[in-house]
Amino acid sequence: MAIIISIIIFAGLQMTPGDPVRFNISPEQLANMKGDLGAVKEALGLNAPVYVLYFKWINNLLHGDFGYSLVNGTPISYMLRGYLPASIELMSFALLISSVLGISFGLLASVKQNSVIDYVNTSFSVFGISIPDFFVGIIAILIFGLKLQWLPIGGRLEYGKEAFLERFPHMIMPALVLGFALTAVLMRLTRASMIDVLNKDYIKTARSKGLPEWKVIIKHAFRNALLPVILLLTFRLTMLIGGSVIIETVFNYPGIGKLILDAISAKDIPVVMITSMMIAIVVLIASFLVDMLNALIDPRIRF
Repeated sequence: MAIIISIIIFAGLQMTPGDPVRFNISPEQLANMKGDLGAVKEALGLNAPVYVLYFKWINNLLHGDFGYSLVNGTPISYMLRGYLPASIELMSFALLISSVLGISFGLLASVKQNSVIDYVNTSFSVFGISIPDFFVGIIAILIFGLKLQWLPIGGRLEYGKEAFLERFPHMIMPALVLGFALTAVLMRLTRASMIDVLNKDYIKTARSKGLPEWKVIIKHAFRNALLPVILLLTFRLTMLIGGSVIIETVFNYPGIGKLILDAISAKDIPVVMITSMMIAIVVLIASFLVDMLNALIDPRIRF
């Protein structure tokens, strides 16, 4: 599957219009270069047939060589070391916060059906799913960054402040905005899944035995209701990556999402190929984790 994905990514980017060499050279320089442009392409290895370029790229990947940026000549592995930790940190915090809030409030709404809490949670779910991330980010910057001045509005590090607790304030707003839609979806799905499980016969049997209500909800209902929630949560890892492209741009957060967007804008094909391949591998890993988690939660799948 990874080979098929790599072929699609490579072929798709090769067929995009435009010339990466011409794109990164000013018109004045391009007019003076004349025949030298072919020499530049030859030096960069861009004149070889497509299949030769593909197998060379795959061979380099297997040997840990990610290549170089066409824009500044920087090794892509060095660029990833600079941008990837920031994105992992941001997405991990967003995933943690959205999971805790979404599942907790969804569970509470299912237990308190048709109450004020249930109506508020349902309204928030609809609101969170409907509003685009970039709009929520702009509103958050205007209110909490500019108006109240509670949090910094962009960046990740300040000069001389590189410890986690010192850069943590820069991560709060983008992480909450990134996990905003996921929180809303998890609340909605957890509530629906719990309501469905609470109407099952074995829940009625457990209650008839005189078990405490909290034990019926947590031990019998919640565990069985978690299966679709974990499925959604695992597959949403890829949506966090896609959302980080927008959120990191809005907050000027130096992560992998901003790197992808900058590479696409500059038509830096090697960087785009590597980052796209990374996202595809994350999707494959997420699919594998879904199967593993399903087996751990539901013994019927294990057998």
